[in-house]
Amino acid sequence: MRKIVYVTGSRAEYGVIRSTLEEIQKHKDLKLSLIVTGMHLSQVFGKTVKEIEKDGFKIDAKINILPREDTGIAMAKYLGEGIIRIAEALEKIKPDIVLVAGDRTEALAAAIAATYLNIPVAHISGGDITEGGTIDDIIRHCITKFAHIHFPATKKSAEIIIRMGEDPSRVFIVGNPGVPIKYKPSKKELQQTARRFKLDLAKPILLVIQHPVTTEAHLADKQMRETMEAIRELGMQTIVVYPNADAGAQGMIKIINEYKKFSFIQIYKSIPRKTFLQLMAMSSVLIGNSSCALIEAPSFNLPAVNIGKRQEGRERGNNIIDAKPKKEEIISAIRKALYDKKFREQVKKSKSPYVRKGAEKNIVKILRKIKISPGLLQKSFFKKEGRGHE
Repeated sequence: MRKIVYVTGSRAEYGVIRSTLEEIQKHKDLKLSLIVTGMHLSQVFGKTVKEIEKDGFKIDAKINILPREDTGIAMAKYLGEGIIRIAEALEKIKPDIVLVAGDRTEALAAAIAATYLNIPVAHISGGDITEGGTIDDIIRHCITKFAHIHFPATKKSAEIIIRMGEDPSRVFIVGNPGVPIKYKPSKKELQQTARRFKLDLAKPILLVIQHPVTTEAHLADKQMRETMEAIRELGMQTIVVYPNADAGAQGMIKIINEYKKFSFIQIYKSIPRKTFLQLMAMSSVLIGNSSCALIEAPSFNLPAVNIGKRQEGRERGNNIIDAKPKKEEIISAIRKALYDKKFREQVKKSKSPYVRKGAEKNIVKILRKIKISPGLLQKSFFKKEGRGHE
């Protein structure tokens, strides 16, 4: 039986990969366990390890190293300590493959540690591009160079991985497993969730998720203020979710909590994945700079106001309105998303470029069948043209 260890550090990344983990867990030839770290173990961000435990996944290690400060030097130290502690955990667990996703610090730490221990690394959603002045691109591409098995979401991402010198025979285009193509909440579910959050489905609902831009960490609180002032001025029922634990996040959280006094604004440290999808399904506009605006929102025909640089260059559907982090521009974009009939008709036809049927099953099939050998671990710069597997 092949042992797969997945390393998770944030609620968003875990939510995207959860269905894949379920597919791995139920396969008779695979044994799954998790290393849990980062935001999952922090009370500040809702201690979401409880959700993982509730989902029934085996946790082989909990590594509580999230820094109290959200400065650049604290995050650099976090990466270093993450490599050390994850390496120690992997040495004990001895998995056959380490699975990581996306562009988080925890995934990079796991990829580095596993590579030094001669454990193959499989990477989900490599090759994506975000040119907006964040460290995400750098981390994502670093993980690609450490990884031995690649699961890009799109053809474009696969081409980028191959141009980086990765062997096309190791590149498998699977789509993004987080796109909820199968999940359509029922009317009853939406009504129950609306009652739980005290939302009036007959009126506009705004959903806000905004993260720091790492190269603009010093501006994160000011950018959050512009968004929250736009929300305050509009006066519509709004759900706000805390940002990721990146440099600048604490300043953003402080700003967000100043708006608790407004009865139409609700603030949450974290929201479980299924509930969050239901909120997306009933919301009128998604606001901020989260990748879910580009990846998941089109499945719900949900317009999104994308604020600032964070998602620049990323593949997208036709549901996005870009806005600078300025109150008046954000208000204008939200009003367009709510009331522009032509745009709303466009959104109804929008499709996520990250959709591929059977993403989870295809990932599991490859994890089970791929030959683990010295040849898999031995990487070289691949110079010939190739397309990857579809």
